[in-house]
This record gives sequence, C-alpha cells and structure tokens, in this order.
Amino acid sequence: MKTLNTTKETLMQDAQNQMQRLIDQEQLSQREKLALTCRILFDKGHDSGLAGQITSRTDAKNTFLTQQFGLGFDEVSANNLIEVDQDLEPLNGEGMANPANRFHTWIYNEHPQVNCIIHTHPTHIAALSMLEVPLIISQMDTCGLYNDCSFVANWPGVPVGNEEGMLISQALGDNRAVFLAHHGQLVIGKTIEEACNLAILIERAAKLQLLAMAAGEIKPLPHDLAQEAHDWVSTDKRNKINFAYYARQALKNHKDCI
Repeated sequence: MKTLNTTKETLMQDAQNQMQRLIDQEQLSQREKLALTCRILFDKGHDSGLAGQITSRTDAKNTFLTQQFGLGFDEVSANNLIEVDQDLEPLNGEGMANPANRFHTWIYNEHPQVNCIIHTHPTHIAALSMLEVPLIISQMDTCGLYNDCSFVANWPGVPVGNEEGMLISQALGDNRAVFLAHHGQLVIGKTIEEACNLAILIERAAKLQLLAMAAGEIKPLPHDLAQEAHDWVSTDKRNKINFAYYARQALKNHKDCI
C-alpha cells in the first residue's frame, strides 16, 4: 500500500489535484446557472413566497441579473431573468426587480470581488433568527461557514432603503455570509456556484443548531481543525462539483429551467 505512511497534508493536496485533473463540469451560461440556483434553492426549502433575491453581476460590472418581481423561485428560467442597473431599472424597460435588491447594489459597490448574492428566508434560518442568537458552526459538514458568518442583531425593518444597504454591506466585512436576526440570511460568492452552495449550507447549519439546542449545550469545534475543514470545502473546484450535483437534481424536476 503506497500511501499507508503518507501525511494528511500530502493526501489532501493529492485529492485536490485529482479533482482538478479528473472531474469536468458541464458548461452552463451565467443565465442558466442563476436560473438553476433559483430552482435548486426552491427545492432546498428557501421558498418564502416572493421574499428573497438572487443576483449575479454581469460582465459590465455595473449591472446584474435577477429574477423578475412577481415570480417565485420555481418559476424562474434563463429566459425570464432581467438585467438591471444600479438603480434597479431594467435595461430593456420590461418587468421590475424586487425593491429589496437595493442592498445588493451596496454590496457589489463595496465588495468588488463579489459576483453573486443570495438573500432568502428559509424555515430554519427564519426560526433561529427569532432567538437573536448568532449562527454556531459546530459540525463537520457545515465548516464551510466556520469563522465566516457575520451576525446582525438588530432588525432594521423592510430592507428597501439605502440605510439597510450600508448596514448589511458593512456587517459582511470579509465574511461570505450574514445571519440577520428576525429576518433571514445573505451569502455572497465570487461565483454563482459558491454562493449557491453557501445558501444551502447556511440553512442546514441553522437546522442542526436548532436540533442541538433543543437537546443540550452545543460544544465548540477545535479552531485549527475547523479552519482546515473550512478551507478544504471552500475551493472553486469543490464548489463547481457540488453545484453540478445540485443542478442535476434540479433538472429532474424542472426541465423548463434552461
């Protein structure tokens, strides 16, 4: 057995190299990825009527794609997404964006590395938000959010003003997620795939936290090991592989998506 005495660090690097070399992903357009993200998150419990927005920065950098206000996540397709400017005006003059998209423009302006934003009110996030406690990452599967999720304890009301944009953008800081008391969650990504994975992950983390809190006291993870796990699952390749799996799941039920 050649690898019996190989170090963990070497084995981890070898696995990353194999992912890069051996696993290819289907080529999808930006519109297709964003529409698939809407359907994926609908199936994962992020549906809350017309609440929530999913956006992706375009190549123009000062415009972004989003769903039309009035359509649920399960109705979004690559063809009915709209492109809007920083004032939320559709470039083709048709349809309207969710007015709460205004705080997305603040994040895009203040965080140039961000190319996708997902804000939703899934059930377990919404329930945990009512307790005014931060998200706790204490289980291996959710370590992608370890030391990577801000907490906003004070609800600012309906997030359609510039004040909410400033608050949420500043709260994000260098993290990839924000947990909003009495509200919901927001995640960002350099890619659509990254943001989609984090949105799925944060709802699972909230569900686990509620279950654990009902059973007893949550114990912390060892910092170094949790950070190692965070970095292990947060690579671009890993995000794309995860997204491809979720996309295949969604397309079984939503063939009209793309």
